[in-house]
Amino acid sequence: MNNAVVLTNGLFKTSDAKTAHGLIRGTERYSVIGLIDSTETAGNDAGALLDGQHRNIPILATLNDAITRFNTIDYLIIGIATIGGRLPADMLIIIEEAINAGISIVNGLHEFLQDKPALVSLATEKNVQLIDVRKPKSREELHFWTGDIFNVKAPIIGVIGMDCAMGKRTAARMLTQACKKHNINAQMIYTGQTGWLQGGRYGFIFDSTLNDFVSGELEYAITSCWKDTSADVIFIEGQSSLRNPSGPCGMELMISGNAKHVVLLFAPKRKYFDNEEHWGSIPSVESEIELIEKIGSKVIAVAIHTENCSPEEAYSFQKEYEHKLNIPVLLPVEEGVEQLIPILKNLI
Repeated sequence: MNNAVVLTNGLFKTSDAKTAHGLIRGTERYSVIGLIDSTETAGNDAGALLDGQHRNIPILATLNDAITRFNTIDYLIIGIATIGGRLPADMLIIIEEAINAGISIVNGLHEFLQDKPALVSLATEKNVQLIDVRKPKSREELHFWTGDIFNVKAPIIGVIGMDCAMGKRTAARMLTQACKKHNINAQMIYTGQTGWLQGGRYGFIFDSTLNDFVSGELEYAITSCWKDTSADVIFIEGQSSLRNPSGPCGMELMISGNAKHVVLLFAPKRKYFDNEEHWGSIPSVESEIELIEKIGSKVIAVAIHTENCSPEEAYSFQKEYEHKLNIPVLLPVEEGVEQLIPILKNLI
């Protein structure tokens, strides 16, 4: 795999750096050898700072520090996902420096590098690539929904959150990996740029797909996966949440993607959508489960995102919701997801 350094430029400890967080936890597309953030975090191991697991990915303060430390850097990956997908101005300077150093750029934001003539000219001169992951497909490449989804015999499980940045992709990936350890042929459908960056084979970028074709692209990804792999179970990475007003999403997974089972993620200490009070309060877990079941799907487990929780609080919330809901309550980062394996085996 090609060597990559991830750029967060001071945002690593925020939820905006969820792309970087995913890449640190694992990718089959790149070999992540370092992360560029700030003088405050430099010197730490990125994995240890993220979730306490040392992954031999050092944090450096600057691009020059990374160039000095590593013999070869093939790609600089922009490791943030900002609201609206805007590229911070201070990152543009670093991107130009990287191109001048002969490093290709991978960008998962909505603001495309290929739309910047000066960057394109510089990249051409230095013979490097500008890869805009979210660049929309052409009309000829898009698929319309057909109903072929109803031929898929494997259970389809939507991994849905009650807000953005709830750990949906991480949970879906962990569930897929846990299944494989138990000889269950599990596959994951990615729906965001980080899933592609992590090496996902089947999926599409939900929020850069023309609305008329979202259902069809979802169906095509699932049916292609099932036909190619004969999967025992298929997990779909959710986006946003059913009721986040900035981008409600999830009905498509259950209706167009025929996900009749759901793993629901929530953060018990988060009160408002995207932590913005004027966006509205996040509803109760119980009401979300009721809504999902009215659509025709079944919540088989919930998973807790433990932001701002002490370890004691996390386990207390787990016990509380197990009593309230009478279904498994997972703590994916703290305990893994093995608890769900018996239920998944019963679905197959």
